[in-house]
Amino acid sequence: VQLQASGGGLVQAGGSLRISCSASGRDFSGYAMGWFRQAPGKDRDFIAGISWDGNTVGYADSVMARFTISRGDPRNTVHLQMNNLEADDTAVYFCAATPSPWIKRSRFEWAHWGQGTLVTVSS
Repeated sequence: VQLQASGGGLVQAGGSLRISCSASGRDFSGYAMGWFRQAPGKDRDFIAGISWDGNTVGYADSVMARFTISRGDPRNTVHLQMNNLEADDTAVYFCAATPSPWIKRSRFEWAHWGQGTLVTVSS
């Protein structure tokens, strides 16, 4: 099983960035997928999740109305569109997948993780 994240980089505050994740090694169509982030010295926090069918999404309060999660076709890909980025959004972003069809907010309920992609927002 492999989750490969891509699209991170350096962006100015107020700018936008889209990161993506592609999962392989098994059928992920029945899995919920999501994004977490971890800033230096901090915990890995839930940012956004999407249900197995793409019809249910959830966000952390800190990114609500700025970030949008979506699933690609086939459903083993997930994207995170990040708009109006702030310096506090700087972190390593990790994609994750859980065998549950529904979103889980605790990092301990996600079984598979990508390697992370760094997003740096300059102020």
